[in-house]
Amino acid sequence: MALIRWEPVTELNSIQNEMNRLFNTFLDQPFSGGRGGGRRWIPAMDLIETTDHYVLRADLPGLSDEDVNVQLQDNVLTISGERRAESEQQEEGYYRLERAFGAFSRSLTLPEGVEPDGVKAHFDRGVLKITVSKPEQKKPRQVRISVSGREDATTIDATGAVDSQADRRHTEPALAT
Repeated sequence: MALIRWEPVTELNSIQNEMNRLFNTFLDQPFSGGRGGGRRWIPAMDLIETTDHYVLRADLPGLSDEDVNVQLQDNVLTISGERRAESEQQEEGYYRLERAFGAFSRSLTLPEGVEPDGVKAHFDRGVLKITVSKPEQKKPRQVRISVSGREDATTIDATGAVDSQADRRHTEPALAT
């Protein structure tokens, strides 16, 4: 009897390849929810953070600005629309439909404090660019602490720094017994 060495990494790669094949087969099946079949279309998006803004770019080839809806509600930015199929009539021969079409909707949750007036959208050559102004950062609050019977006061800010008027400490004399 021949001994075969078991290699768990090779076995895991085999399982992963089978799972990928299974999901690719499932996802490549025609989407039956739209008119005339075709795959479900989900536009590609990029989200970039700059110092003052969030910039979202969505590829929407073949659409015009009237085909796209941008909505901000409760800090959720939603881009929706529909790409319609071009109707082709072909009586003979074989053809393949690879371009996906149909309704789409993508949503992103924005940070708290985003102002709706700070959202700007621009559509150019099939690319939707949405610029969202970042909310202002809350500044640390300073709290003044005073101790009864002491003349100096200590200020503590949110960073943990302490300013007690040149950091003077009063020492009480020890009581004699």
